[in-house]
Amino acid sequence: MLEGFVPPYDATAVAMLRAAGAVIVGKTNMDEFAMGSSTENSAFFVTRNPWDLSRVPGGSSGGSAAAVAADACLGALGSDTGGSVRQPASFCGIVGLKPTYGMVSRYGLVAFASSLDQVSVLAKDVTDAALLLQSIAGHDPRDATSLSLAAPDLAQAFEGGAAGLRVGVPKEYFVPGMQADVESAVLKAVDTLAELGARIVELSLPHTEYALPVYYLIAPAEASANLARYDGVKYGYRVAGARDLSDAYRRTRELGLGAEVKRRIMLGTYALSAGYYDAYYLRAQRVRTLIKQDFGLAFELADVIVCPPRRPQPFA
Repeated sequence: MLEGFVPPYDATAVAMLRAAGAVIVGKTNMDEFAMGSSTENSAFFVTRNPWDLSRVPGGSSGGSAAAVAADACLGALGSDTGGSVRQPASFCGIVGLKPTYGMVSRYGLVAFASSLDQVSVLAKDVTDAALLLQSIAGHDPRDATSLSLAAPDLAQAFEGGAAGLRVGVPKEYFVPGMQADVESAVLKAVDTLAELGARIVELSLPHTEYALPVYYLIAPAEASANLARYDGVKYGYRVAGARDLSDAYRRTRELGLGAEVKRRIMLGTYALSAGYYDAYYLRAQRVRTLIKQDFGLAFELADVIVCPPRRPQPFA
């Protein structure tokens, strides 16, 4: 749909990186409209994991993760809606960080699910990730969701190491059926943190089982509304030879959008349709509030929460 499209301006995050002296190497491959978890849904080509070319790098920001892991760049930006930076970072053995919603401006970010999307960073280590995030964080009046806060001094977070850090381990995240090597690696990391002086705290996030169904409703519903702008009128692909405006809309979207994107648009449109809005989208938003409350209580007991990486899901 956006093949050959050249944006007329830089996103705020990119402009801030340039102002900080960063050298922009290029753009990386990704799942179409950030809809995927393996970078196999790209309209251009499949991206491989640089550690093993027979494996995927994760997604949707798989190109960014692969580029950092392959030393093609020192760091990269990606977008994270439901794991699209954190998951490929895990797959490629690097650091991926999704900031607090509103910490980084979304001005210039192609919208997927606006209440979830966030410009995020990928780097080789935690220090580089902190430097990248600090360079792009801060209030932006052009983004209505931007927090009215100054960029935090993330460097001070490294002072003192892990001593006194409260590390939360949710019981709902360690369940039967986990891959044994994943569980072992995560618990070994928890033991290492304890040896470094961290205090391990057992937590409960009771609404965890509803998180994925809630995401499956909210993300495609918002995507359905956001992607309505791709109609072949103002920018992007436009089918030739249409009989009338309705035919132009239909054929442009039929030929310009991939199968995964169309599937999510249909799911979202159904969830927002008359007679189903209250039963699906509105109810999902209410459960989302319960999940948010779970984390609010958890962070009163812990500074960080340990979460094993998930296998790829249909939505990222």
